Amino acid sequence: MDKVTIIDHPLLKRDLTILRRKDTPYGTFRNTLSDVSTILAYEVLRSLTVRRVQIETPLEATEGYELDQEVIVVPILRAGLGMIDGFVRFLPEARVGHLGMYRDEATHKPVDYYSNIPGGLETARVIVVDPMLATGGSAEGAISHLKKGGARNIVFVCLVSSPEGIDALQKSHPDVHIVTASIDRELDENAYIRPGLGDAGDRIFGTR
Repeated sequence: MDKVTIIDHPLLKRDLTILRRKDTPYGTFRNTLSDVSTILAYEVLRSLTVRRVQIETPLEATEGYELDQEVIVVPILRAGLGMIDGFVRFLPEARVGHLGMYRDEATHKPVDYYSNIPGGLETARVIVVDPMLATGGSAEGAISHLKKGGARNIVFVCLVSSPEGIDALQKSHPDVHIVTASIDRELDENAYIRPGLGDAGDRIFGTR
């Protein structure tokens, strides 16, 4: 698929198995999701641009590098919060926005309820994170919201995705690169990813 990257890493495969197991405790799920997000972040941030700078080592002057691009990470609430640590571990200077959406269980459509996004979207690399890309509705809504605010360089990062969600997101936002650890088989009649890993938000926060 164009503009879709599946990250293939042995630790990612191991950790995704832990996350899929239904009897994985909440704390283990939360910590493992953070570890997985670190692997995804490393791959996503590989394409950041740098600029040359002059520095002084203890022995002499030399040339080094600094990042030439601001990064804004935007989790889709609630579950996206579980992926933030993996990104700010590499980029403590990154700014973090928040978009609150929940899925209407009758229509399976996203409903907005909160937005707090930093300025400077026009020139930043904007990374939208959510563990699941199921119907694609929340991702579509979040990205549309960010584009209205001026965002132009957007990547969507998820742990588990469905073919239907990828297709929907690519149709609505063909310019957005999707990075995922797994493309699962399908959505079921309740719009849950199969085999999936259940409701990521509930498993992160122990709410069900």
